[in-house]
Formats: sequence, C-alpha cells, structure tokens
Amino acid sequence: EIEHTCPQPRLTLTAPAPFADETSCQCQAPHEKLTIAQARLGTPVDRPVRVYADGIFDLFHSGHARALMQAKTLFPNSYLLVGVCSDDLTHKFKGFTVMNEAERYEALRHCRYVDEVIRDAPWTLTPEFLEKHKIDFVAHDDIPYSSAGSDDVYKHIKEAGMFVPTQRTEGISTSDIITRIVRDYDVYA
Repeated sequence: EIEHTCPQPRLTLTAPAPFADETSCQCQAPHEKLTIAQARLGTPVDRPVRVYADGIFDLFHSGHARALMQAKTLFPNSYLLVGVCSDDLTHKFKGFTVMNEAERYEALRHCRYVDEVIRDAPWTLTPEFLEKHKIDFVAHDDIPYSSAGSDDVYKHIKEAGMFVPTQRTEGISTSDIITRIVRDYDVYA
C-alpha cells in the first residue's frame, strides 16, 4: 500500500513555516500531474495542490504578501512553497539587496500564507527542481521576466500548463521603498 505523507497546509499560525531542507515531502505515491481545471475543482482529494512562488523578497512588504496570498488561494486546498534566491544569485542577476539572504528567508517564514520556504532557490526552474519538490503549479505575475539569457524565465512553465498568474500590487515595490528612503533621508536622520 502506498503511503501519503505529504505535508499538509499549516493549520496553526503560532509557528513559522519550516525550511524545505529541514522537512521534505516523504510521499511515496507517484506525483500525478494536474490540470488547472482539476486543481480548481479541489482534486485530488487526498493531497493539497502544491503551488510554488519565488522571488527575492527584499524589504518584505504588502505587495509581496498580497502576491503570496493570491498564490495560496488559487485553489481550494493549496500548499504554498516559496523559493527565495540566495545573495549570490540575486547579486549576479538582479543587483544588491538591502537584506541578506538569511534575513529574507526568515521574513518569509513568518508570512501567514507560506507553508514552506525553499532556501537558495534556483534563478530558472528546472524539471528536476519541480519534481524534487513535487510542484504542481508556479504562481508569479504574468509580465515576461527576462534574465539569464532568456526573454521569459517562466516561458517553459507556461508552455507546460503549470503557470498561474498573480497580480502585482500597484504603488509599492522594494525599489519604491528604497527611493523614498534615499529621497527623504534628511527627514529620518
């Protein structure tokens, strides 16, 4: 008999979300591919739909939280895994951050929508990464994200039918916050 022991969504908000490298899906059952229609109907009933969202999450703010809320509530029974890129990858492909990777990882653990945090997430998702974490769908805003020599790092995810779009929150971004701090520095000093 195949045992289903995949982690379930957190029912308590009294503890931070675990790190993926400290707890892993021990489910021995084959991970069957779902369609978006199946997931929206609440199937399969024996396990949550595993949704992955990734980012840098520097100066974690309400725009980040709203994107994660959208990812968490896409399907009736979702388990939200959040990948956070390391300092090395972020500095190489995007630029410097205000918060270091340990601070960014820890901030995500305390977001109520997050069930599990994946440290040192890859910049571009591979089939091996998706299989290792038993990811059903990837949630991100739908704007093509060009980086690392690609016009859209999520193109192959979209083509595989695994992409579910979220909406960006207008009026707030890490860059906007940094700009305000620099612009109004004398007010804060």
